[in-house]
Amino acid sequence: MSEGKLHAQHRILVIAPNWIGDAVMAQPLLQLLKLEHPAVPVDVLAPGWVAPVLRAMPEVDTVLETPFKHGALQLRERWRYAQLLRQRGYTSAYVLPNTLKFALLPWMAGIKKRVGYKGESRYGLINVMHHDDKAAPRAMVPFYAALAFPPSEQAPQDLPRPHLQVSAGQIAVTMQAMGLQQDQPLVCFAPGAEFGNAKRWPVTHFSELAKTVWATDPQAQIVLLGSPKDRDVCQQIQSACPQVHQLAGKTSLDQALALIAASHAMVSNDSGLLHIASALNIPVIAIYGPTDPDHAPPFSDVAHSLSLRLACAPCKQRECPLLHHDCMNKLDSQMVWQPLQNILVTASRRVPA
Repeated sequence: MSEGKLHAQHRILVIAPNWIGDAVMAQPLLQLLKLEHPAVPVDVLAPGWVAPVLRAMPEVDTVLETPFKHGALQLRERWRYAQLLRQRGYTSAYVLPNTLKFALLPWMAGIKKRVGYKGESRYGLINVMHHDDKAAPRAMVPFYAALAFPPSEQAPQDLPRPHLQVSAGQIAVTMQAMGLQQDQPLVCFAPGAEFGNAKRWPVTHFSELAKTVWATDPQAQIVLLGSPKDRDVCQQIQSACPQVHQLAGKTSLDQALALIAASHAMVSNDSGLLHIASALNIPVIAIYGPTDPDHAPPFSDVAHSLSLRLACAPCKQRECPLLHHDCMNKLDSQMVWQPLQNILVTASRRVPA
């Protein structure tokens, strides 16, 4: 698009969260903005590691990748980048991260309407200010979607749910590249968790579940997905179950999206991949231990949120403060197999999307 055309039309800028799961749960905000302004392009600014998820959102016109180092203020670099944003003709900006440094960008770019939460005392930088009651339970979809409405103490109701889309061509290319068959059942496991070890369902439980799946259907293809940080955990599962396809750290996020879109089911810890599967409307089984299953639940048509809801949970700690990790250890593989079995029986009657 030429610079002249950029100036000739209004545009909306959304500064996305830095985490994949949060970016997915912010997608209903984009749906609402597009519904209100159908002819206005919506651009999203985000880190490169989140960009593939944003490109799977049909409402997004352009994904702009942030050039800044994580956690650094970099005032000079932000000023220079803000001048590039100024050239794109934005009339409004929605700042989803609660930090001061991201609120600086639309202010420096001269964008007139700057919407966001108070965050780090961002008065002046944000001129349509929303306030978050941190003492109240927070569900992330309405938290972000509220920015599409005037500030209010009431959370919005009847919201659209997160929605991603992946083309059949991308699925076919990725399945072939990974040596997988499209005419055989595909189940994705996501054993990792960026938050910390406390959110990880035990390796032994994942291994036992894989063995149970194969005992029922030897043709099933089980894929382990995750980042390079999850490789060690996934290799432990593969050591116990050599038949699994260990792809953690071996796929791009675009490829992971395609594999999830092709799958019959996803079994996942509370992670970004869980929310991707949910937004692709893949049947999901979400395993919660130290985190709150009501905070960011899956939204698939078929979704199971499993939590023992122990007295000590949700502790929201990266490591179990009581050292027993009962919230995950006592949630055994049979508890997951019960809903997964029903999903696979139903999925065997359909062709993957």
